[in-house]
Formats: sequence, structure tokens, C-alpha cells
Amino acid sequence: MQQHRIMIKEYSFFKTAFEDFEELLSQQFQNYFTKKSRFFLSETSRKIADLFNDRIKFPKAEIRFSQQECVILLLALVPHIQPNFFESIIQEHLPSGGDFPEFGGVKATNHRSMLPTGETAQFILAGTDIEERLKVHDYFSNEHFFYKQNILWLEPVKEGEPVMSGRIIMAQEWVDRILLNKETAPRFGLDFPAKKIITEMKPEDAVLNEQTAQQVNDIAVWLTHHNQLFKDENLKRKVKPGYRVLFHGPSGTGKTLTAALLGKQFEKDVYRIDLSQVVSKYIGETEKNLESVFRRAESKNWILFFDEADALFGKRTNVQSSHDKYANQEVSYLLQRIEDYPGLLILASNFKSNLDDAFIRRFHSIIHFPMPNTEERLVLWQKSMPSSLLPDASVDLQLLAKKYEMSGASILNAVQAATLQAYEKGRDSLHQDDLIDGVRKEYLKEEKSI
Repeated sequence: MQQHRIMIKEYSFFKTAFEDFEELLSQQFQNYFTKKSRFFLSETSRKIADLFNDRIKFPKAEIRFSQQECVILLLALVPHIQPNFFESIIQEHLPSGGDFPEFGGVKATNHRSMLPTGETAQFILAGTDIEERLKVHDYFSNEHFFYKQNILWLEPVKEGEPVMSGRIIMAQEWVDRILLNKETAPRFGLDFPAKKIITEMKPEDAVLNEQTAQQVNDIAVWLTHHNQLFKDENLKRKVKPGYRVLFHGPSGTGKTLTAALLGKQFEKDVYRIDLSQVVSKYIGETEKNLESVFRRAESKNWILFFDEADALFGKRTNVQSSHDKYANQEVSYLLQRIEDYPGLLILASNFKSNLDDAFIRRFHSIIHFPMPNTEERLVLWQKSMPSSLLPDASVDLQLLAKKYEMSGASILNAVQAATLQAYEKGRDSLHQDDLIDGVRKEYLKEEKSI
């Protein structure tokens, strides 16, 4: 019953909004054909604004959409609900047919009806009044919160074509937010090469050496107090927003886990971008593929975690091929984006020595994640043991920690393999021989003998 009432409420909202929008468009068409150069928004547009402001709430921000902004929002939403909406209104005022370029609009690849452009917004909001048409540009500028909050923007057009002829694109998360009244996470794909990383682990599960732990704590201090820097009259003019960190060290030593734990501690989403995958698959298109990540991250205050950083920021020689040319362009783009990012940005590499020295100087902090020593390995073995199986009298974790040099991830893998073997053998305890067999499997991965 509750769900049914919600559905009726949703239907009522869109029915009212579309009726008001159709009335507004009819008024503007009449103004156009009666030669009124300037269109004034009517009581109808005020009702549309009230509808949208009641429906959409900005978290932690007092933002209300103006009448013009609400008209643009509804303009972008229409094709997602009623594909023939614009054609039916144009046909009503042009019964004999014919082209109507003043209204703007473009055809899409899959969508068979008209999609609105910036010119469509100009027609509805300003008619033929040149001064008012120029003002409409502001709603699609990089300084407007539509762009800053990654709500909507104009699709880029070919060089020489009018900017306002670009299609109005609303971010899918905002389409879902308004139409379905729910928050949706971005989907990993060609146009969004980032995956959210989460962990069920707790801070005490991470075993780091003292120096690494202290430097990680410095990041936590920045996350806690960085906003205060920009309240200082002197520092706010000199300090750039954002914090850039390099994590380097062998695989399995806690780089990704540390990023995930920071996100968990400060209630921030952490998104991982594997640069080796982005560069190898989409050489020459890295800028386009990463721009959607940066724009969305800036509006959400995410922590960005770039893995395999040496794939793009490795030491380079002179340009020898088009591949090198593209790589240099991508490095320049990403360097600028990294320096401009206002939040926490982490780059990770297995080998610091592989990275360009000029690039390394741009970090606020460089944190080494070394292989754990004997004492740290013992703690890792102890923390990795299953709670459902008791250790047999043969188990000697001290011996395992001393004898086998392994990362935290490898130790966990060895314990997992040993636990599965215990289940398979019907045991209610974990035996040393199962643990050693788990170690052997990890050593085989690295082509090492036990």
C-alpha cells in the first residue's frame, strides 16, 4: 500500500510538471508567432520551479533552483519520459510541417525523436531577444553549479559550430535521482573507468610499520582539518586545495586497503582507477575517459586512488612514435587535473624508481609500504586466523613468520587455502601442514621454492 501511494505521488508530480511545461512552450510559441522579441516567464514557470524545488534537495547545501534552471532541468528530462513531446507541440503550431531551426534540437543515434540543445533553452527562455539569449549561456558555463555539481552540461560540438547547438546532457545519476527518486552509483565502463573500493576490515586489521602508520595518520589529519586552512587569511591565498600522496611498495603490502580504510573512517567513497588498463586499452583517449571521473569526483568529494601509476608517469624518453606523443599529452592532462583536484588523491606504484622525478616532486607526501618484518608477519598471521577453527597443537605461527617472507595479502591467501583444506578434510582445527601447503601455493605464484 505504501509503495502504491509512492507510485501515485510520482505519477502526479510528472503529470503536473509536463502539463505545466507544455503550457509554457505553447505560450512561447504564441509569443514567437505574434512577433514578441522577448519572452517573459509566466506563472506557469514559477509552478514548475516550485515542483522541482520540493522534489530535489541538495545534501548539506541551501540551493534552490531558479525558474530558468528548473525549465532547463525539465527540458533535459523530457526525452527520458515522453520521446515525442517536442514534435507534438511543434506540429500543433506548424500543422503544415517544415523545419523550425529557431527551436534548436538534434537527432540522436538510437533515440528517434528530437533531443533539446542549448538553442532550445534559448528559444524557451529568451525568444529572439539577443541580450536575454546571451544570458542563457551562463547556465551552461563551467562556473554554474549545473557544471560544478555534475548535473548537466552541453555536449561539445565540432570546431566552428555554435556552442549552444550542443545537446543538453543530464548526468545519469541526476536522471535517476529526479525520475526514480533514488541515488545510483556510477557503472564501470568505457566512459567511467573507475571502480568503487570498499572493505569490511577495521583500522586495527591493517598492520603497518611505525613510519608508514605515522605518515598515513598525516593524511587523516589533513582530512580532518584542511577546511580550516582556507579560513586563514594568509594561507588561503597561498595554499592550493587538495592533497596528493604517493603510495609505493610491493603488491599486497596494504596500499589499496589503506585507501579503503581512510574512506571508511571519513565516510567518503573511494574510487580506484587502474592506469595500466586505461592507457593500454584507450591510448589517445585517456583524457576523455578520465574527465568523467574527475568531474563526478569533484562534485562528490571522493577519494581517488590511481593504481599502477608508472603506466602513465614512468620515466620517458624522447617522442619516438604516435604512441609516445599521445602518452605525453595524457601525462600533461593528468598532471594538471591532479594538481587541480580539491580532495584527497592517491597514486600507487610498486616501484618508486620507475616514476619520473619531476612528477614525484608534486606530491605532498610519499609513503613507503615495505614488506613486513618478522614481528609484523607474526601479527598478520595472528589476525588472519579463522574464528571458526581452533589451531591444532602443531601450529607454530612464530615459525611461519620467521621462516617465510610474505606480504599481508599472501599470508591471508595462505590461511584461506589452509582453512578450505581443513573443511575438505572434515577437521575442526587448523593444522600446520595445511598452513605450510598454503604458503607453498603462494610461493608458486611468484615462482619461488619453499
